[in-house]
This record gives sequence, C-alpha cells and structure tokens, in this order.
Amino acid sequence: MKNQVTSIYMVGVGGQGIIRASDILCEVIMRAGLDVKKSEVHGMGQRGGSVTSHVRYGEKVYSPLAPKGGVDILVAFERLEALRNLDYVKPAGRVIMSDLELYPPAVNLGTAAYPEQVAETVRSRVADVKEVNATQIAVAAGNIKAENTALLGVLSTYLDIDEQIWDAVLREAFPPKVLDANLKAFAAGRAA
Repeated sequence: MKNQVTSIYMVGVGGQGIIRASDILCEVIMRAGLDVKKSEVHGMGQRGGSVTSHVRYGEKVYSPLAPKGGVDILVAFERLEALRNLDYVKPAGRVIMSDLELYPPAVNLGTAAYPEQVAETVRSRVADVKEVNATQIAVAAGNIKAENTALLGVLSTYLDIDEQIWDAVLREAFPPKVLDANLKAFAAGRAA
C-alpha cells in the first residue's frame, strides 16, 4: 500500500495567528497517531507581511514542504494570500478562504490596487472552495483574535480526526480567559 501524505498549506498576514493555528493542527495530528512535519515562513510577518506554514501528515512523512501543485488543502486567512498561493493547490485540491481583505502597504500608499473579484478568480481555478467570514464568527464568539480558530473549525470538517482530540488540544492551547471564545469560534467554524 502506498504511503498517503496529506498536505495543508496555511497562508495569511503577520498577526493573524497562522503559526499558532499550524501548531495546534500539528498537535491534533500527532495525537491522532500520525507522523507530521511542519515548515513555516514568517519573514516580515511582524510588519504585516506574508506568513505561510506547510503541514504534511500521514503514516510516514519525509519532507515538511509540499511542492507547487502538491497541496491538498489551502487555508487562506486573507483573500489576496489565497490568490497568491493558488499554484500550490492540486488540481483536485480544496481552498478554505476567509473573506477578509487586508490591504498591503502598496495599496495603502496608493501605488497599487487590491485585485478585484479575488473569490471569483479562486473559484475559477479550484472547484472546491469554502469561503467563510471568519471575522464575524470570531466576533460572535467573543474574541476577534479567534479568527484562526474559526478557520481550524472549518478545516477540521475536511480531516478524518476525532472531534474529541481537537477539543482536548484546544483546551490546552488557550489560557482560561480566551478559551471559551476559541471553543465557540471552533464550533461555529465547524458549522459554517
């Protein structure tokens, strides 16, 4: 039997919690008894730049990086980042995308325009696209910073991992003052 490796690529902008979300995802996968490898890039993330994290798992994983065209699920915390990273998604891959638009410095300075019809472009290139308002979910849950947890909730519906494992990891990942909001955001993401 061939070793099946699943590749998830999380992309967004610094400050959105991409690294934390990928850490939680890796812990969930390990507790499910699978091998997992992660690689992250957060160069200028602290200044609003792109942040990416590859998470690959299966019975045995040899490389943390998925090649372009090799990602099963792209999780985009921001629309433009979904568009910029579409070439990583397999032809039969999936995209989970927040409808959030964060304007890069060039747009704010007026030297570039934010692309129009990003969601439509993504849908024209990938058949399975799930777009969610992660901000609205997080605010309704009680903490706008729980957008990343809302997106993990959506992602969890695509993975064959027991919800009890997710719950246990989430309960350990967050301090008591923000735990309830993150659990609510995760549940709402699962239901989205």
